Amino acid sequence: MSRNDGLIVFKEVSFEHDATKPILKEASFVVRRGAKLTLMGQNGAGKSTIFGLISGQLRPDEGDINLQPRTTIAVSRQIIPRAELELTVRAFFEKCFTEKVYNIDPRIDEVLEVVNLTPTDKMKDTFKERIVGSFSGGQQARLLLASALIQNPDVLLLDEPTNNLDTAGIEHLTAFLKEYRKTVIVISHDADFLNSFTEGVLYLNTQNRQVEQYQGNYHKVLHEIAARIEKEKRQNAQMAKQIQADKDKINYFAAKGGKMRLVAKKMRADIEEAEENKVDVRKEDKTIREFTIDPHGDIPLEVLKLTEVTVIKNHEPKQAECDIVLKRGEHLQIVGPNGIGKTTLLESLAGGHATGEHVTAGVQIGYYRQDFSNLDFDKTVFETLMASMKRKLEEEMRSIAAGFLLYGDVMRSKVGDLSEGQKGLVAFAKLKMEEPGLLILDEPTNHINFRHIPVIAKALHDFKGAMILVSHVPDFVEQIHIDQVLDLSKLKPKKK
Repeated sequence: MSRNDGLIVFKEVSFEHDATKPILKEASFVVRRGAKLTLMGQNGAGKSTIFGLISGQLRPDEGDINLQPRTTIAVSRQIIPRAELELTVRAFFEKCFTEKVYNIDPRIDEVLEVVNLTPTDKMKDTFKERIVGSFSGGQQARLLLASALIQNPDVLLLDEPTNNLDTAGIEHLTAFLKEYRKTVIVISHDADFLNSFTEGVLYLNTQNRQVEQYQGNYHKVLHEIAARIEKEKRQNAQMAKQIQADKDKINYFAAKGGKMRLVAKKMRADIEEAEENKVDVRKEDKTIREFTIDPHGDIPLEVLKLTEVTVIKNHEPKQAECDIVLKRGEHLQIVGPNGIGKTTLLESLAGGHATGEHVTAGVQIGYYRQDFSNLDFDKTVFETLMASMKRKLEEEMRSIAAGFLLYGDVMRSKVGDLSEGQKGLVAFAKLKMEEPGLLILDEPTNHINFRHIPVIAKALHDFKGAMILVSHVPDFVEQIHIDQVLDLSKLKPKKK
């Protein structure tokens, strides 16, 4: 394919956030019209930055980014910015356009249907006046997707679109994308979702800061990249063996003197050239070290009791009775569709506790929030983790942080400047240091590199305190022992 066939063309593009954080170095790639591609790379590699360059929010330091004339682009963001959480649904969608759109309501209705977020007949008149922040995490994920779709762009950039979506939401999105006829580039760690509709990969190689292009479905490309890495390692091993043999000969010839010394000099020059030509073996996406979350001592046998919870039925809160007793060492999974009140329940348990919710006194709670709002975005990673240490030992803190790939420049960065995946790793490092007796986890795999997920699952499986888990990722949950399941959709509201 010639570059003239490309809808988006990167030509020798270089970009860095600052002198110590290069993202791209003379990277070139082409996206044809109608392509459906995965943008792949480890947490913090710069995937969202590439979206910023494509959309024009960022400018390259060097090189050219060319789009075919009149190409429109929309980005489905990972999270709704805090300032937009106070907007009404109608104002949220109006903000998607630079010019006023008259009679926008029918367009809103259409995209809400696409993302499976249609209000009941009773709520139709007031739905667009509802405040965005009042929706659940899964419903907000649907609003983010709808905010991109309403623009009807030529290029749809999806940043972790399945985060917080329940099974029905993911199935709905997958079916839509299979039929979608325009260009889609998606960042996601959901392998099955990607494999269902993408047909190629843009791989951000963090070793040389290039973008490599692969054809084929996601699973096929993962296998191809792994095979290529192994081939490069074998080539280097063979070359290193030959170089060492030649070095031994050089030492022998040099010791002989005379003409043999000249031969040694010539061989030395050949070796230098060979070492320069060694394949630059990429670093595979590093995986976090295995870890444990050790609970504090003196945890009582009975940690939590639930006799009544709030559920959302037809967008209205209702009280419902239940009978849950969670003991030390037991793991509870809370399930239910988006918007039924799972996150609301977790927030209540982690905070003040409502009627019918009782956490035993003295039990320390560790809370992994899906939006990371319990992290101080203005503090550095170093400050955040040191504050979480029970014993303020910097060397021990740095050792734990390194296990979560948090070192170097990352430690000096403000939490708010990290990628969402890196924030997740900070949150897990923080939980390890806090030693909670009750662990509350709200969608802990969101944004996390798929390579890390088995390590996290093992740590949770082995957790000896009490745990409450909300997750829409079946493969992840299957790796963790679950003692009880509370399905909020099956609870019957109390009669008044």
